[in-house]
Amino acid sequence: MIEDTIFAPMTGIGRSAITALRISGARASAVAAAMCGGCPPPRRASLRSIHDARGDLLDRAIVIWLPGPATYTGEDVAEFHLHGGRAVLDGVADALLEFGLRLAEPGEFSRRAFYNGRLDLVQAEAISDLVAAETAGQRRQALRQMEGALGRLYEVWADRLTRVLAHQEALIDFPDENLPPAVEAALTAEVASIAAEVATHLSDGRRGEKMREGLVFVVQGPPNVGKSTLVNALAERDVAIVSPHAGTTRDTLEVSIVLGDVPVTLIDTAGLRDTDDPVEAEGVRRARAKAETADLVLRLISAQPMVDDAASNGWLAGKGLIKGGCEPPELLIGTKTDLAPHSADVDISVSARTGAGMSELRHRLATIAAEATGQSGPPPLTRQRHRALLSETRNLLHTAHLEAEPELRAESLRLALAALGGITGKVGVEALLDRVFGDFCIGK
Repeated sequence: MIEDTIFAPMTGIGRSAITALRISGARASAVAAAMCGGCPPPRRASLRSIHDARGDLLDRAIVIWLPGPATYTGEDVAEFHLHGGRAVLDGVADALLEFGLRLAEPGEFSRRAFYNGRLDLVQAEAISDLVAAETAGQRRQALRQMEGALGRLYEVWADRLTRVLAHQEALIDFPDENLPPAVEAALTAEVASIAAEVATHLSDGRRGEKMREGLVFVVQGPPNVGKSTLVNALAERDVAIVSPHAGTTRDTLEVSIVLGDVPVTLIDTAGLRDTDDPVEAEGVRRARAKAETADLVLRLISAQPMVDDAASNGWLAGKGLIKGGCEPPELLIGTKTDLAPHSADVDISVSARTGAGMSELRHRLATIAAEATGQSGPPPLTRQRHRALLSETRNLLHTAHLEAEPELRAESLRLALAALGGITGKVGVEALLDRVFGDFCIGK
């Protein structure tokens, strides 16, 4: 397949001023020359008339010819910057098919860049993340990874492991050379050192994954405490129904917001109370379940007396709010301060109706979100695939460190090196390439 010459739009499909189309492969130069009356000078934007194989004019457009290997894919590349009408793109695409080219599959340009050594697998995934980035924080993280920060870290570990494995093989191959015990001691010490560094890298609080996937903040509390009103205020639009009647919200309602450059899913939940209504009871169960897996629970207490004073005493005391083994961080928020002052010891008091305290609350939530996804220090892990392979690497290094038999130690080191190489794509990657590049959009 890599011998084929492929093409695809680089911009979204639809009416626009400009639509960019990329051609990559061995026939890119010949096809561009045939359609444009000669290949333009390399790396120079040229205005050309574009014709099909019968000589019919398709467009007057900017054409750029980029000879490999110094291109995105590492192959010869031609770009047509066409007028954005759908008929123009369809006409040029039909002409390229007539010349024997084929439409690129999802992620195929980036896949060819990987095969041709233009980027490693971690950088390829960062490109996908950059295309999908919705916040400034996600953009910065993707750019940092795309620049190779993670790949360089793993390459350093791989080089050190390769050196250790070479020394281990020497100890196996030359058992009669009476090498000093210090050689083997240094080898095992280096294995332990790399294992410790990998373990530290893994214990990053999943900050990179949280930035990439977003945080989850759950709003909880008794009925009529002001949960839906607060959600609407934080979202700055009406997303939840607000009613004075208890039990209005019976299911979870999710809305996406941005706090401190971090994507956050804010979840409104059913009011927590004992009820005989099976539908409301299911809503309460779902509310508790969402809280158990949240990154933060916004626990609301109202200054106004509750609907059911007997039940509210339990909620005010913090009983029954979260049931289960998981205890995520909580922020205790006093609501409805426009109706009465708060006597309870809360973290922050607000009135979503008047806006009192809302600016301070947003700042507090943005600080919490930034701390959970902090981007300072070493580059963070961004995908579960990386974490799984690094965990395997750490476990194998631990096994190698404890192994007394040199042959078994060497085997554990080889497996650890293979697991580490699977992250950047240096070894053992064929099985995961389809999964990685299959998530890309057409034309990337």
